[in-house]
Amino acid sequence: MAESNTILKIIALIIVVFLASTIVSPILIVAEDTAEDSSIDMAASIGLTGFKWIYPGNSVNAEGQTLHNVHINDPQDPYGAARDIMSYTYHVTPHLIVSVNNDAACAIFGESIVDDIRANDGYHGYAGNGGVQGSMDRGDAVSTAMIQDGINIIQIPIQVLLGNISFHIV
Repeated sequence: MAESNTILKIIALIIVVFLASTIVSPILIVAEDTAEDSSIDMAASIGLTGFKWIYPGNSVNAEGQTLHNVHINDPQDPYGAARDIMSYTYHVTPHLIVSVNNDAACAIFGESIVDDIRANDGYHGYAGNGGVQGSMDRGDAVSTAMIQDGINIIQIPIQVLLGNISFHIV
């Protein structure tokens, strides 16, 4: 009986440590373009320190592989590769990655969300600086489009149930 209590206490301690590390580590949200090659077109980190847009083209691992191409460079474990890239570039290690595909984005923010982001990115001065501090970047383009289009909160649980929003523990 004492042995089973000790084992249960160890298991409970492991669960508590895992949950504590997950709570204090940021959550990485990735926008995957399923219409093209499942590349990650935009990402954001949310944690105790706040919200931060992540530009996938400037986020790399030690080999120089980008967050944008994790599905191409590491098809067996793209979310593990994303975790490693976040650790290498930003010195934070997410334990939960939330993947949002085009269908979910359109259902939540409206059918024109992708076109609105591209319009803000390419035509309204936000384009291509990859997150350079002090200037407008794709994060600004996404924020602007999300504000313009509004959010349909009811669609979030529906898209989770449809599999268009998925959760990956890494």
